[in-house]
Amino acid sequence: PADQRMIALTFDCCPGAFDARIATVLVAERIPATIFVTWLWMRRNPEGLALLLAHPDLFAIENHGELHVPPVLGDRTIFGIRVAGDLPAIRREVDDGARAIRTATGATPHWYRAATGFYTPSVIPEIEAMGFAIGGYSLSADLGASLSAARVAARMASARDGDVIVAHLNQPLRPSGLGVVEGLRALQRQGTTFVRLDKVATTQPSYA
Repeated sequence: PADQRMIALTFDCCPGAFDARIATVLVAERIPATIFVTWLWMRRNPEGLALLLAHPDLFAIENHGELHVPPVLGDRTIFGIRVAGDLPAIRREVDDGARAIRTATGATPHWYRAATGFYTPSVIPEIEAMGFAIGGYSLSADLGASLSAARVAARMASARDGDVIVAHLNQPLRPSGLGVVEGLRALQRQGTTFVRLDKVATTQPSYA
């Protein structure tokens, strides 16, 4: 409806810990979200994963790769992370991440989001051919969990209808997580409807 705002809320679980500050609010307020997890994160945070899996009506668990390696060709680093380098390494990163999710959850992921959010353009069709839609985003709430709580909250409150928000669920010691909580409450006060990616996307998107 024209007078309502719908937002897809997504979180990345890169290697790190589990931000229960955010997760408990999502559960308590019944806010659905799409969670992109790495195998490394699942291995290190079994209790956090268990909490997410206890609420399948709220959380969709999707693929953020096995080792949090950017699907980028060549010899370089992005934000200090060395890229995959070649196509076989990219396929391993994506496929092994999906396999880890199937093992942990019993469900097959259908979305993939790159570590760092960067892709070599020619790699995108290769990932799609593996059966994944690319989990992009239009609004980065916390810029890699690097912003202050106030800035994160303000960025989230400015979201527009149709935005896909990304924030991080793996940095419990950073102030950005408190900003996510405040941003969620601001969006709720504004009457926002939250949706999961798997509930609104009915066809594979085209990146031609």
